[in-house]
Amino acid sequence: MNIYEDKVIDESRQGEVLEINTPARMGEGKKMFLESYGCAMNFSDSEIVASILVGKGYSTTTDFHEADLILLNTCAIRDNAELRVRNRLKEYNIAKRKNPKLMIGVLGCMAERLKSKLLEEEKIVDIVVGPDAYRDLPNLIESVEGGQKAVNVLLSLEETYADISPVRLGSNGVTAFISITRGCDNMCSFCVVPFTRGRERSRDPESIVNEAKILFEQGYREVTLLGQNVDSYLWAAGKAKKELNDIERQNAFSFANLLEEVAKISPDLRVRFSTSNPQDMTDDVLHMIAKYENICDYIHLPVQSGNTDMLTRMNRGYSREKYLERIAAIQRIIPDAGISTDIITGFCGETEQEYTDTLSLMSEVKFDFAYMFAYSERPGTMAEKKYKDDVPADVKLKRLQEVIVLQQKHSAERTKQGVGKVHRVLVEGVSKKSDERLYGRNSKNTVVVFPRQNFKKGDYVNVLAKECTLATLIGEAV
Repeated sequence: MNIYEDKVIDESRQGEVLEINTPARMGEGKKMFLESYGCAMNFSDSEIVASILVGKGYSTTTDFHEADLILLNTCAIRDNAELRVRNRLKEYNIAKRKNPKLMIGVLGCMAERLKSKLLEEEKIVDIVVGPDAYRDLPNLIESVEGGQKAVNVLLSLEETYADISPVRLGSNGVTAFISITRGCDNMCSFCVVPFTRGRERSRDPESIVNEAKILFEQGYREVTLLGQNVDSYLWAAGKAKKELNDIERQNAFSFANLLEEVAKISPDLRVRFSTSNPQDMTDDVLHMIAKYENICDYIHLPVQSGNTDMLTRMNRGYSREKYLERIAAIQRIIPDAGISTDIITGFCGETEQEYTDTLSLMSEVKFDFAYMFAYSERPGTMAEKKYKDDVPADVKLKRLQEVIVLQQKHSAERTKQGVGKVHRVLVEGVSKKSDERLYGRNSKNTVVVFPRQNFKKGDYVNVLAKECTLATLIGEAV
């Protein structure tokens, strides 16, 4: 649950219909309806899927009733995410009864987790495709057209889709995602991602920098470098990180190196990244952020819990003290940086004291904003195998609500600190509440709203903040 709709990267886009206006190029004229759920990585993956299928003759539509192919790119990180998809499939069942030739595919993490079982549970589903098998989609579609159900959920140790130029879906033409790693090796006990996205592998930095250059040339002015754990990015001629000896590791191309190369493209290209892991974030990365003005002074650093015993059960790889050391380093090297986090309430065995420790850590750090969730047990994870999900649902939700209220207080305090200051804002569009105002974000990821005047999307505008709401600064151009 994220309480700040203007700032959210992923939750506000749940179920978003993604559209491009590229016409079919191979004469078929077929239409796909592509809908994405979950994290920013899923939306980036959907752009890869669109690129693959546009090359095979598909265009997109925002009306699933006129589609020949419906694809749902899914999330499996919480039970509620999968429930949303199943409810959506019920709606598509009506469309399929009217059009028996309609093909329906489930992509992404839920597809990989359930595999062929999904075909048995959801009879209307024709195609099941895991996150590393999107190149096989044209073949799978042909199989369905030939009367067969189709599944490919094989995980890869090499696939990064580095050679595919994503089709920018639902784009504002100003901001874009660039995937730099796939998979995760951290094995947090509550998380299903290592099982659905496989082992971690980094993408060739040259392809990343080239993609960023092309985006800038096309008019984009901000890129977000994406990975399950961007700080563990490491490139050594394609070798897996675990294969490197100490000397090779020291000489490898690191995430700090990558940040610098992307930042050097142009001072007018803003660089963001997500997500960081406290155990992997180095001071080199922080110094690089401080060195380049166009690398945003904003870090999303998930904590999950403020108690060391709880973090051990979560297999997070750091203690409360180590986490706070990272926060201190951020504040020392990048004064007044924006910091956000993830918090889980009601994880296995969470005592009242362990929960209280989370509240105290929140009060010590005072995050700008947070993604907050009640724990949802996921099949196949270490937590499901090793621990009992023993915190009652009502206690989980009570604690979650208290966390939300406390975070609202901290967010209001942090946002208010921006009043009276001038902020460099990248304009992203027209305000939802008034056509006479524009909105954008400052370097700290705070949304800023100001009078439209003659400014347009993609402009940088210096705005003096005069007032604020819970999570938004309101001001005037200066």
